[in-house]
Amino acid sequence: MPTAADIVRQIESFTPADRVKIIDMVIRDTIKPDPDIEEIWIREVEARWDSFICGDIDSVSLEDVMGKYRENR
Repeated sequence: MPTAADIVRQIESFTPADRVKIIDMVIRDTIKPDPDIEEIWIREVEARWDSFICGDIDSVSLEDVMGKYRENR
C-alpha cells in the first residue's frame, strides 16, 4: 500500500485542475457537511442575492478586495 508521501509525489505530477478535484473529493469524503449549517448558508446566500438584485447592496471588485488584503501584509 502506498504511503501518504508516495501519493503526494504522484499528485505533484497532475495538473492544477486535477489536484483541485482530488482535494475536493478527499475533503467531501472526510468532512461531512452539517445539514443544519448548509440550510442556514443557503438561506443567507439567497438573501444576499435578493438584496443584490434589488439594488440594496453593491458588489465589490476583486481588485478592491485583494488590494485591501495586500495593504495589510
